[in-house]
Amino acid sequence: MNANDPQAILVGAVLLLAVIGVVILVVRARRKAQSDHLQKRFGPEYSRVVKTVGDRDKAEAELSAREARVERLKLVPLSQTEASRFAQEWTLLQSNFVDNPTGVVGEADRLVRELMTKRGYPMGDFERRAADISVHHPAVVDNYRAAQAIALRASRGEASTEDLRKAVVHYRALFEDLLEAGSVSEGPPIEAVPREKVVEHT
Repeated sequence: MNANDPQAILVGAVLLLAVIGVVILVVRARRKAQSDHLQKRFGPEYSRVVKTVGDRDKAEAELSAREARVERLKLVPLSQTEASRFAQEWTLLQSNFVDNPTGVVGEADRLVRELMTKRGYPMGDFERRAADISVHHPAVVDNYRAAQAIALRASRGEASTEDLRKAVVHYRALFEDLLEAGSVSEGPPIEAVPREKVVEHT
């Protein structure tokens, strides 16, 4: 085929465009598959990160990086003995809520972190912990954030006892998901007090 032949040049150009078109379609298909995978895996967390980052590609890169990081962790299930111990500790701390709501919120946070450590999660700052949790427990990572926000308000003396009750409920949702044994009983409901009552801090 003569390289100077206009017909040959035209055929070559058409073939090149066809190859480029196929490559673009393949790339788009892979990107869509990756987006679908991340949306399915992270659920509401996907939308939250996209909104926070402000760019879908950057958000997906961040979520993919979370996945890769957490997949490298040596996460382990609890033995039945360990699960029972954690469940008993949770029941005990919850039973102390009426007498010491602020202290119980602190204990709930401590117990959740201890459970995370036992499962193999590293104890970085809160945002890193929440990001790690979101990979395998996306349905409850918002509970963790809500509980942490209330705990911070409580440390400034700005949380009512009802707020603290909600924090414990949020912590419990994450705790039960991490326990993965279904052995935390609902127990008696955490008593609420009038919403206007504010916990005093010294």
